[in-house]
Amino acid sequence: MKGVWLLLVLVAAAKAEKVFTGDQVIRISAQSEEQIQLLQALQAQEEWELDFWLDPVSAELPVDIRVPRSSLSHVTEYLGAHSIPYSVTINNLQELLDAEKTEMKRNQMRERRTSSFNFGAFHSLETIYSWMDTLVAQHPNLVTKQEIGRSYENRPMYVLKFSTGGKNRPAIWIDTGIHAREWVSQATGVWTANKIATDYGVDGSVTSLLNKMDIYMLILANPDGYVYSHTNNRMWRKTRSKNPGSACRGVDPNRNWDAGFGGVGSSSNPCSDSYHGPVVHSEIEVKNVVNLIQSHRNFRSFISVHAYSQLLMYPYGYHCGNVSDQPELDSLARAAVQKLTSLYGTTYKVGSICNIIYPATGGSIDWTYNQGIKYSFAFELRDTGRYGFILPANQIIPTASETWLALKHIMEHVRDHSY
Repeated sequence: MKGVWLLLVLVAAAKAEKVFTGDQVIRISAQSEEQIQLLQALQAQEEWELDFWLDPVSAELPVDIRVPRSSLSHVTEYLGAHSIPYSVTINNLQELLDAEKTEMKRNQMRERRTSSFNFGAFHSLETIYSWMDTLVAQHPNLVTKQEIGRSYENRPMYVLKFSTGGKNRPAIWIDTGIHAREWVSQATGVWTANKIATDYGVDGSVTSLLNKMDIYMLILANPDGYVYSHTNNRMWRKTRSKNPGSACRGVDPNRNWDAGFGGVGSSSNPCSDSYHGPVVHSEIEVKNVVNLIQSHRNFRSFISVHAYSQLLMYPYGYHCGNVSDQPELDSLARAAVQKLTSLYGTTYKVGSICNIIYPATGGSIDWTYNQGIKYSFAFELRDTGRYGFILPANQIIPTASETWLALKHIMEHVRDHSY
């Protein structure tokens, strides 16, 4: 009987949701490269379990850190000893998470009562997959839901394909949610898919685009991680694969691609949120996309949507030299950002990954660019740090709406310059 009780306790502990009571998010604006090096040393301090939301790479960029309550005194003493100034952006992370969960429950009750889908709310994987079926049923001549493979925990990975017919037509790829905790990304993907479907035949630009090209959308690029972020750990970023020889699970799926794999900006430590994995494309979630891209052979654009920092980036991340198409990519990205800013005044920065944010190896858009997909871009959506990964649900539709203007501009350019 004692053994059974112990087993139940272990199962309950495994299923328990991680709480972040008293955890703070602090923002540091380093004053020198010496302070950046001190922050990098702090990042390597595993004992304090710090979660760097924005990494220390340059004195020109802020550093955001989630500090567990148990480590607050250690971190503040360290920063004080080295005269590194900081401010608190989130005083108690759990309060924001509790408010987020309460709002989700209210929305679920409203949706059950009204039998309607709220695009201004965060949803579970099951709800999003069910909504996909509804979208296909509403637009059967335009939208199909296709399984491209299974995740590590055997969940289906679905793409929505928007097509007016024809085989192997030129195509545009959009993925959201490759990092599990970036919920505004997945929510923006849902809103965008609905926008594409409902605008066809109404908006001349979308109609023209889909009469010439297909659009593939992978809304849940990391389904296992997304489920885990809903059920066990809201701050979970990686996949959920097991790492032999380590108790830590998961790989950063945006450090796992065959583009400078294993270099700067990724980690060889399985416990790191930036762990690149044992080999390129080790993650089945990445491999499923690689297989589709390589078998299709006619993608003209690849767009990956992340959060947060308000950036629109192009290759490369794995080195800081300009790609051959840099002038066109930069000009296109700046024009797209102008469209985005025109709606609410939201400001974005534009540039290559390495030069605008930090060196990062094994990224998806570097790999796709090297595969010949010239128009490869990555968005970092709202905000710039006030809420970080916990962007309130009331910002979903404004975020998606402004992002749509940039996406549409990029897709129009691809339509007009890919033949």
